[in-house]
Amino acid sequence: MNRQMKRQMQRQGQLSEDGSPAVQTRERRPQGPAPRQQRQRASAIQFLRDVRAELRKVAWPTRGEVINLSMIVLVTLILLIGLIFLLDLAFAKAVLYLFKT
Repeated sequence: MNRQMKRQMQRQGQLSEDGSPAVQTRERRPQGPAPRQQRQRASAIQFLRDVRAELRKVAWPTRGEVINLSMIVLVTLILLIGLIFLLDLAFAKAVLYLFKT
């Protein structure tokens, strides 16, 4: 073990000053679950005030953004419906062709 490793291990408490392994004592943790702290329950009115305060922090989209994103969703939906329809039609024809012969 080189000098740097000894110094590092001494800093970490793994070696004593003379270079022998340090005796480590473990702290005993209490057995069982940790005791829970009693918290004050907020009233319904306080809860609603907090909800309102959090909703004011939300960055709501503008009307234009909502319309733009809705159009993107609708166009994507129509394209996927068409793709699934064409795939279903192609597979149906392929299966009917296979079972006719």
